[in-house]
Amino acid sequence: MKLIIQDVKEEDHLQVLSKVSEIGIDEVGRGAVFGPVFSAAVVLTKKNALILKQLGVNDSKKLTPKKRKLLFPKIIALSSDYSLGQSSVREIDKLGIRHATELSMIRAIKKLKNNPSEILIDGALSLRLWKGRQRNIISGDSKFLSIAAASIVAKVTRDFLMERLESKFSGYLISKNKGYGTKEHLSILQANGTTYLHRKSFLTKLKLI
Repeated sequence: MKLIIQDVKEEDHLQVLSKVSEIGIDEVGRGAVFGPVFSAAVVLTKKNALILKQLGVNDSKKLTPKKRKLLFPKIIALSSDYSLGQSSVREIDKLGIRHATELSMIRAIKKLKNNPSEILIDGALSLRLWKGRQRNIISGDSKFLSIAAASIVAKVTRDFLMERLESKFSGYLISKNKGYGTKEHLSILQANGTTYLHRKSFLTKLKLI
């Protein structure tokens, strides 16, 4: 019988990769004029983060819609945990977009199975409502796989909602513009007026209402 002896250093390294996790948070829809803002939290071991990197996980803005949809189930399968949170249009208009975005992030974090010891947040703005340890990383979705994965999960989920709302709000091309203030979308707004899912606070600043 052949005896196989695994190198101790290699074994230790694999154990570390399998146990050490990072928790990334990202949002999507912050700059839209229609619909809620979404946040996602994704927990990844270093080992699975490397696997996702090899599969092409990156900042969601750098990926095509098709690529994001292909990566979405792989992220779910390889994450130790993930969750979603959102803030409504009413909350955005009442509280302001920063506070509403923070609420969506807190809601995502609170849905995780375990209370995180540290969270990694994309962008320079701190999560004021979170009392635990956090790190803010500018362009974090290009530097940490957990943040990149969170950006994809949030983006795919919100885009799916926009596609579902297309029939309910026909004429506003929501499936195409995903609720963002494209020139075409704003032109339709001027002609047809707003719906209850349009952010009145944003449109007031744009002097469209």
